[in-house]
Amino acid sequence: MAERQGTLEGLGLTSLRSTLGNLAGRRVFLTGHSGFKGSWMVALLRQLGAEVHGYALRASSLPNLAVLADIGGMLASETIADIRDAAALHTAMAQARPNLVIHMAAQALVRQSYADPIETWSTNVMGTVNLLEAARSVPGIAGIVVVTTDKCYDNRGWEWGYRETDALGGHDPYSASKAATELVAQSYRKSFFDGAGVLVATARAGNVIGGGDWSEDRLVADAARAAASQNILTVRNPAATRPWQHVLDCLSGYLTLGNALLAGDRHAATAFNFGPDTADNVSVGELLTRLAQHWPELQWQVEGQANAPHEAAFLYLDSSRARRDLHWQSRWTLDKALQQTAGWYRAVAQDSSAAASLMATQIDEYLQ
Repeated sequence: MAERQGTLEGLGLTSLRSTLGNLAGRRVFLTGHSGFKGSWMVALLRQLGAEVHGYALRASSLPNLAVLADIGGMLASETIADIRDAAALHTAMAQARPNLVIHMAAQALVRQSYADPIETWSTNVMGTVNLLEAARSVPGIAGIVVVTTDKCYDNRGWEWGYRETDALGGHDPYSASKAATELVAQSYRKSFFDGAGVLVATARAGNVIGGGDWSEDRLVADAARAAASQNILTVRNPAATRPWQHVLDCLSGYLTLGNALLAGDRHAATAFNFGPDTADNVSVGELLTRLAQHWPELQWQVEGQANAPHEAAFLYLDSSRARRDLHWQSRWTLDKALQQTAGWYRAVAQDSSAAASLMATQIDEYLQ
């Protein structure tokens, strides 16, 4: 393992651009392109030369990254529809004729899953069923990446990383629905796709940060709103520890996996964790303290809430399988990720028209 890790460290960032450059000219069907991660995925794929076809609900948060960066203008085609609309999904995928499908559309908020569990279960589970059903009847698909979450594991409060072989589970509806999504993907892989020569994999990542996330009830998004309005950010649980990583580290993992599927690597048709190095698994309080070093406008305080929904105290991913089998590794340290994130929000606060150019600059730096 030490020898392999040394080899990986010697690859450098140029090798990453070269590897993901194999996506140039490929047709990619991406669900959830109007979200935070989805918007960055579109920009990254376009910079790599892929032809991207998007399927998502209309962007809802205010402000919104997809709107500010004109993500729709980067797409070869765009379908605004619900992932639960099986007919619309099938039509859009058939028209796109993709080589690779990346499924990122989801109800992704823990607290929202308590408020509307039916929406969460139907979107995350049946939405995935609809996607895989559509893919069964569309020729030319070589690989499918189904994105889930680090929260799909049965969290037992361990202080070591969860591995892909550990038990799935979930306390809240969101986490449980994502564990169920993993089972859906596994079932379709074994029942239908293995025999058809289509490779299906799932991707599990941690808490993703980066410029342009304005979703409700996310730490950095809440920090951005507080800083913009000159308010003090209130934090429920500063001791909660999470695997933090920049959105580009997360997405490079998804694309490295997708690239392996396109290449016909059957060993890649399984579940993979894409998490940061151990040193970047830090508490909420430490993350905010370090973020404030790059963001002087940010102030925060602890304010407990009575009857707050359950949240895991500790979560960490063991990404050794991705490092070993896919030669993937996290490229940006947490401090680099925080610097890039704070710089993006502060620049856009001064000039909202700079959103797309800032994304392109950061993507180029990441790949170069």
